[in-house]
Amino acid sequence: MTTRIPKAELTGIYGAIVKRMSRKMLGDVAEPVEVAWHNRKVLNFSFTIGRKAQKWDLCDENLKSFAHMAVASMVGCSFCLDFGYFQANNDGLDLTKAREVPRWRESDAFTPLERDVMEYAEAMTQTPPTVTDEMSARLLEQIGAPALVELTAYIAVANLVTRTNTAFGIESQGFSAACGLKPLAVRSTT
Repeated sequence: MTTRIPKAELTGIYGAIVKRMSRKMLGDVAEPVEVAWHNRKVLNFSFTIGRKAQKWDLCDENLKSFAHMAVASMVGCSFCLDFGYFQANNDGLDLTKAREVPRWRESDAFTPLERDVMEYAEAMTQTPPTVTDEMSARLLEQIGAPALVELTAYIAVANLVTRTNTAFGIESQGFSAACGLKPLAVRSTT
C-alpha cells in the first residue's frame, strides 16, 4: 500500500543528516519521516517529543514498550508494532513478551502487572477512554505515582503516533524481519 500523503524527498543538509541517521539506526528511512517532511514544524515536533519521551526514566522500559505496542495493536498500526518490536530488540528488552503483545490476553507470558499496564493502555485508547478508578488504583499501588504519570503520558504519545501513522496509511516496513526477529503474534479477534 502507498501512503495517503506521498512521501517527500528529504533534501538539503538537514535531509541528508536525517537520511544518514535513519539508515544508520534502522537500515532505511522511516516512512513517517518521509511523509512528515512536507511540514518540518510537525516533523520537528515529532522528533522533539520522541527524544524527550526517551529520557523519561521513572517507569520500567518493558512496561512502556508493552503499553505502546498494546496501543499500536488496538489502533491497527502495523508500522508501530513492527518498529516497537525492533526497538525492544535494540534496547535489550524481553522479546518473548514483546512478540506476544498483540495477543496479550490469551498469552501466558505476562505478569499481572504487565497485564494491568496493557489493559490500562487499551482503556486509554478507547473512544471515549474507559479508564476506571480501579485500574488506576491498582497501577498506583504497584508502580507509584511518578511512574504512573510517566506511563500515562507515554501511552498518550503512543496514541498520537499510532493514530497519525494509521491516518497516513503507513504500514510495516519490515524492520523486525530485517534483523531476524521471530514474527509477531497475531492479535486475537475475540
